Amino acid sequence: MHPIERLAAGLCLLLSLSGSLCAAPQVQVVGLFPNAAVLNVDGVRKLVKVGQVGPGGVQVVSADSHGAILRVGGTEQRYEMTREYNQAGGAAPLRAQVSIAKGVGGHFWVAGSIQSQPVQFLVDTGATSVAMNESQARRLGIDYRVNGRPMMVSTASGTAKAWQISLNSVKIGAIEVLGVDAVVLQGDSPTEVLLGMSYLNRVRWREEQGALLLESKI
Repeated sequence: MHPIERLAAGLCLLLSLSGSLCAAPQVQVVGLFPNAAVLNVDGVRKLVKVGQVGPGGVQVVSADSHGAILRVGGTEQRYEMTREYNQAGGAAPLRAQVSIAKGVGGHFWVAGSIQSQPVQFLVDTGATSVAMNESQARRLGIDYRVNGRPMMVSTASGTAKAWQISLNSVKIGAIEVLGVDAVVLQGDSPTEVLLGMSYLNRVRWREEQGALLLESKI
């Protein structure tokens, strides 16, 4: 048993001996990825990879696009994707929205964050993933050479060395997406952090009357 689970079990035993009840955590799976799941445990939402322990001592044993096996209180159980409920008890979650006005040159620029660090993004629907240069990655505290997978990418200037990484969080306004694929390119290109399709495919988006509208799916 994981040390956190042993601690939780011990606390439950102590509370039971004192006549109190030890309620099981309220667990929901609100996002599914290969070998990772987004858990909502008693209102705490976090991306947890297979083998890791998340909020409330809940461990992800396995996960794919169909469901996840979680170990809760020492017991393994399969969970399907569930919808998060709002505080009023309604079945439909409140979707966050962001409107981005078209800027100079017909481009869409928007302020956001990567792993809680502020970033000015250039929206690029032609980019497969979020992309940045080495200097930008270092400023954000991303150890891409250790945690990234080396690769070669095609750019307007030819091929370039790069590292594929996974970002814990990318947030635009109130729309946060967890576990976003990204690429760090060697050198000084791109000059701006590109908000590519690895983020945009995880939200609803459309261009309307000169503005780009983003809306969360969850």
